[in-house]
Amino acid sequence: MRFILYAAALLLLHFFLTVSFCLAIRTTVGGDGLGFRFPEAPYYRNGVECPVSSGDRNLVQVAMTLDFEYLRGSIAAIHSVVRHASCPENIFFHFIAAEFDPASPRVLSKLVRSTFPSLNFRIYIFREDTVINLISSSIRQALENPLNYARNYLGDMLDLQVDRVIYLDSDLVLVDDILKLWNTTLTNSRVIGAPEYCHANFTKYFTAGFWSDPVISRVFRSRKPCYFNTGVMVMDLVRWREGNYRKRIENWMEIQRKKKIYELGSLPPYLLVFAGNVEGIDHRWNQHGLGGDNIRGSCRSLHPGPVSLLHWSGKGKPWVRLDGGNPCPLDHIWESYDLYKGNLIKHQSFPSAFANFFEYPSYLF
Repeated sequence: MRFILYAAALLLLHFFLTVSFCLAIRTTVGGDGLGFRFPEAPYYRNGVECPVSSGDRNLVQVAMTLDFEYLRGSIAAIHSVVRHASCPENIFFHFIAAEFDPASPRVLSKLVRSTFPSLNFRIYIFREDTVINLISSSIRQALENPLNYARNYLGDMLDLQVDRVIYLDSDLVLVDDILKLWNTTLTNSRVIGAPEYCHANFTKYFTAGFWSDPVISRVFRSRKPCYFNTGVMVMDLVRWREGNYRKRIENWMEIQRKKKIYELGSLPPYLLVFAGNVEGIDHRWNQHGLGGDNIRGSCRSLHPGPVSLLHWSGKGKPWVRLDGGNPCPLDHIWESYDLYKGNLIKHQSFPSAFANFFEYPSYLF
């Protein structure tokens, strides 16, 4: 009898400790008990030359997704933006969070606020059922995440007063003033601006079935398409809404569901709709592919020329490789913006070993 009472007491104690532990986790900031803890970032203030923002005027509007899997990357990306901005207090972030993400939008909001107390931002909830029935299989499961498609719906989610936005992926860092990118002019009624890569083999982004179909392949007949990466885009939301580009992208996704015409998730529909009609931006604003290919995630070097933005698109993510003890050389640049509590936060100059990789803006050091 004594043994039964003792066992029952242990079980009861375990229950109360477990409940108390769960409740305590849920009331702390840092990923709803998912192990994320970020110290408060430095407070970056406007320079004397910065205009006083009034409403949406003089604000640089930036849109990003926030989710548990890429949260550490998102925090580093935000940190890099405000750290190098000439007018950091004039940046407004629009964060898109998934409805059923392990880290709830409420907790994500608390985490961002505790890490960046002076940041201007708003969090929007993206309903995954908006797009889930349009997503087809891809060469890598991560590319099938519904949140990858949230950029298609910015024109619907953001207030109508937001007529222009810079969309940024979560696996990148800026080493230059985002205001320069914001000042991109979209000419000839173009809807988006992005660095183009016309030397790339464009045919490889679509299947043989696409190119052999005389009806759907003629979409490129009247334009000269070039590859561009959708992780960095300047978007005119007025033209986007007027042209109903969300529906145009969805139409191609519906075709993909019936007849497999591409392999790479959310990128090809943008190529189908916009390639050949993109405002070309200097390549320094998206040095992409640093995550390696979509299968092996091998190390990559930078493209020739100066750099304003480094982008770890591809399978390999810098925080994963750093934690695993097998980082690529360029991952240490990302590390200097990493605010994760478990890592040494580096604010000094980048190691001299990287100095010959590319030209740094003078204020990077």
